[in-house]
Amino acid sequence: MNLPIVLLISKHPETRLLLEDVSPPQTTIHTATAITDGLRLWKETSPTLVICEGTPHMLAPILDYARHAHASTPVLAIGERHSVKDAVEIMRAGAADYLTKPIHPQDLRTTMTQLMQHHTTTITHSPSSDRFAQIVSVSPQMILMKQLAREVALTDATVLITGESGTGKELFAQAIHAASPRAGGPLVTLNCAGIPENLLEAELFGYQQGAFTDAKHTKPGRFQLAEGGTLFLDEIGEMSPAAQAKLLRVLEDHTVDPLGDTRSHKVNIRVIAATNEDLLAQIKAGRFRLDLYYRLNVYQLRIPPLRERPEDIEAILLSFLERARLERGCRITTIAPAALTILQRHDWPGNVRELHNVVEWLTITCKEEIIQPHHLPASVRTTLHEECSNPDPKPSLLAFGLSFQEMEKKMLVEALRKASGNVSEASRLLKLSRNTLRYRMAKYHLA
Repeated sequence: MNLPIVLLISKHPETRLLLEDVSPPQTTIHTATAITDGLRLWKETSPTLVICEGTPHMLAPILDYARHAHASTPVLAIGERHSVKDAVEIMRAGAADYLTKPIHPQDLRTTMTQLMQHHTTTITHSPSSDRFAQIVSVSPQMILMKQLAREVALTDATVLITGESGTGKELFAQAIHAASPRAGGPLVTLNCAGIPENLLEAELFGYQQGAFTDAKHTKPGRFQLAEGGTLFLDEIGEMSPAAQAKLLRVLEDHTVDPLGDTRSHKVNIRVIAATNEDLLAQIKAGRFRLDLYYRLNVYQLRIPPLRERPEDIEAILLSFLERARLERGCRITTIAPAALTILQRHDWPGNVRELHNVVEWLTITCKEEIIQPHHLPASVRTTLHEECSNPDPKPSLLAFGLSFQEMEKKMLVEALRKASGNVSEASRLLKLSRNTLRYRMAKYHLA
């Protein structure tokens, strides 16, 4: 086993002392005070981790060298000040993580351990960029989520990712796969809500030729396609009861039964599932299996909605603008503080996906370099205006972040609960006919 080698590029002796205190036993530490000396030492020593202190401008040569010559070696950047702009610029340039002074010893120890473990996994299995660094965030909640995800990525545990629509659950699934020992295998994705119920089992488990009328040839399922890698099941709460039972067996026995096949097939995969549904409520309603829930919920990551981490809005927006500049030559460079305040007070029911749509709209409509309040779409500005003008505003149904179907279903459940299950009374509360209510109850599988 190779002993860890850390290269520190810093002019401050106290950083070296802190590094010596928190480094794992038998770690070799090389120190350089200048960037040129640091690059020379990097070539000579092949470090496990590079720690570099300075401004984005000072760090640019190191990050450029890491990106082009040593993509597998993580760089931990240390900044003098807490600046969202600096953090975004440094992370975008290729740093694996970013800390600001004063540095807590435990924070440095934890970050170093995670980055060195990731380096070892990457070298052993598959050289790839750090997908976690591509999830733009500066908030403590998201930094913690990424740390937890990095840790579980190194295991083979089943992961359940929960969170509202548009929070980035699929990005986390991709990052976990890329940082895992299975990174050399495929990542196969299936949206359980995007496939009709009668076809879902065939997609998951595959089928043999002649298994049903349209089965003209044998087709492997997603489980078999993910052999040696990871299967990501998005919107797992939409899976049919029959498919849930089969999925449970796969998780327990690691075998699949293709439709029409008399043999069981062993599979070597990891499962990551995601949902924006309340699975415990689904279990109480009899629509989701409790035993499957416990099999999936070995390790849960809850991705917080954007309204709970407003400090991430500027970083994400600047990242989207940078991409727009590279792809389409967008002239916008930044956002005015007043406009940023409006965005940070918006509820963002669509989360990061909604913010991306706002940025896309701005790249088309804003003709200036700095986004001002009047450039923002009315849907965002109205929220702040109504809060200021009305001391007791009525709650907006859109603020709940629910789709029309989800809102309709919640109204049906509430009315039936208030009516103690009496359909006639519930139909009166909802101002619907009994037949219409019964139809909508059947639509949402409400007894």
